Amino acid sequence: MSSIIIIPARYRSTRFPGKVLYPLRGIPVIQHVYKNSKLSKLADDVIVATDSEEIFNNVISFGGKAIMTDRRHQSGTDRIAEVASSIDYDIIVNVQGDEPLIKPEMIDKVILLLEDKKADIGTLIKRITSLEEVSNPNVVKVVTNNKGFALYFSRAPIPYCRDEWKEDIKLDEIFDKYVFYKHIGIYSYRREILLSLSNMKQTILEKAEKLEQLRALENGFMIKTAEVFDEVYGIDTPQDIGRVERCLSTSL
Repeated sequence: MSSIIIIPARYRSTRFPGKVLYPLRGIPVIQHVYKNSKLSKLADDVIVATDSEEIFNNVISFGGKAIMTDRRHQSGTDRIAEVASSIDYDIIVNVQGDEPLIKPEMIDKVILLLEDKKADIGTLIKRITSLEEVSNPNVVKVVTNNKGFALYFSRAPIPYCRDEWKEDIKLDEIFDKYVFYKHIGIYSYRREILLSLSNMKQTILEKAEKLEQLRALENGFMIKTAEVFDEVYGIDTPQDIGRVERCLSTSL
């Protein structure tokens, strides 16, 4: 199956405007993402979808491909769907424009998930080993069935572990009994599924949790997951810069 990586990149991020242009070790965030995406062995092409002429010009300046999209899109899914509607690829991969630590192996892994004919969407998960991450609403948690298909995504701790959860809970008590996974925000879509989702209204759970992937689950689409073991941090606020730069330094 043919596949293309589309990187949604908007300028007006609420918590960190212009973050994809921030220089990490002298290179804009979006260029790190683009470079790593180009190293994928399975993707046939990479393109940035943006609403900003500044981002567009930056991508073109380092030799990348970019396309201008409607400024009114409310989500990255809608932005990549606009591009996907005019191109002919079987699989569309959504790599976030603020994920400079994304690895090409992760991209290939999420593409391969759609070899399962029951899967409409593929995504990645990573085991959580920190109680702070379990409790942090900015870390999206996921539970799956025994075949790796997502049952639910939430900002709350899931599973909740009703009988053990208390204020002074100890790490060894909870992690010896239960496994928690966080969601890594990269997706592979069958093209027709992506276009269908972008035409659907927001759902109740999606609005409650502010998580787009719940729209897919509420409409009966199957999201298959695969576990990864490398740590990936995105850039949501200026405070994330230091941690990401340290990770870049150790990877060189």
